[in-house]
Amino acid sequence: MTPLISSALATQNGVTPAQVAEVVAQACPAADYRGKKILLIIPDGTRTAPVGLLFKTLHQQIGTAVQRFDILTALGTHQPMSESAICERLEITLAERASTYQVVRFFNHEWDNPAALTQVGTLTPDDIKALTGGLFSMEVPVEINKLVFEYDQVIILGPVFPHEVVGFSGGNKYLFPGVAGPQILNFFHWLGAVVTNPMIIGNKWTPVRRVVDKAGALVKVSKLCFCMVVEGKNMAGLFAGTPEGAWDAASNLSRQLHILFKDHPFKTILSCAPKMYDELWTGGKCMYKLEPVLADGGELIIYAPHITEICITHGPVIEEVGYHCRDYFLKQWDKFKHYPWGVLAHSTHVRGVGAFENGVEKCRAQVTLATGIPEEVCRKINLGYRDPKSIHPDDYANREDEGILLVPKAGEMLYQLKNPPAWAAGEN
Repeated sequence: MTPLISSALATQNGVTPAQVAEVVAQACPAADYRGKKILLIIPDGTRTAPVGLLFKTLHQQIGTAVQRFDILTALGTHQPMSESAICERLEITLAERASTYQVVRFFNHEWDNPAALTQVGTLTPDDIKALTGGLFSMEVPVEINKLVFEYDQVIILGPVFPHEVVGFSGGNKYLFPGVAGPQILNFFHWLGAVVTNPMIIGNKWTPVRRVVDKAGALVKVSKLCFCMVVEGKNMAGLFAGTPEGAWDAASNLSRQLHILFKDHPFKTILSCAPKMYDELWTGGKCMYKLEPVLADGGELIIYAPHITEICITHGPVIEEVGYHCRDYFLKQWDKFKHYPWGVLAHSTHVRGVGAFENGVEKCRAQVTLATGIPEEVCRKINLGYRDPKSIHPDDYANREDEGILLVPKAGEMLYQLKNPPAWAAGEN
């Protein structure tokens, strides 16, 4: 693994701005950036991290030396961000945008616009067979936002957390799917679904990570990555280097800080979605991070009165196929293989592990929505419904001994059992 350029670990109150400035200075000597064009790839608003601190520190370090210093938001298939939303993500005011950062251009990734993409190569059937341990053998074109080739260097900036598709987020994942085209994106999401969320999440060297890093190697542009590990409101670690090297170190720290181990599974989990998840497409993380501690036959309630949409981008397809376990799709593959594989993957991740035998689906547990999505829609998409007004989170607090778990801000911390069952026993 490529060594790091620089790193900082938290003291009592987190990584300090002075430490951040030191890491940035070591990774980005201003003299090396004179006249260069730099593209900064950042996460959208669905990730918790002090992106603004890194952005402003980088701008202060090299902003006057470079020819261009622009922003590309790694949306994947999420909705585009407005100018004001990007300013909020960067923690700058509109007044600062019009003055200090007026020459910085903002771009949103356009995953579904062929004119915005360029193909950098192809993963061959032999590549895919080797990377997936024989699960798949197919050709996968690799497309990426062509903006990355208009700059001298791409700087990737983002947090690292346990992740349901790739194992741990960060690194090359900000390229794939962050600024990728639909074919590679759909492929590896479905790969993760076939392996299943509990076997992927919180594990480093997953088949999906291997695919992501292989695709990243096809992007022949200078890349620098800053990986943050966040604990609460503080930054616990900052790692600078190649996307592979920075991610490797950051994921080790994330594994220490972002996984909570429980002695027993829970029959009822109230998983409260923060406001940054504004549709079920992202709010589904409230299931992903808690499925490993949900008891057989139990119920996980996604509590999010503010969520009124399944998904603006993919909603019609989700309403058509519904939420089902992996085997529901695999055992009826001819019926479903023409749908976007990324949507099918999302469906299985939200619904969880289950079986499909003799035309009957038997999911391991119940997933219920207590959101602004109407009851008839919840039933249509094969999820349970509760009126969010009937839910009082305090009623679920301090009842773990009764098999009831309250998670006030779900979606980033991973919950696992100290002694997991076979269906959830990954490499940890």
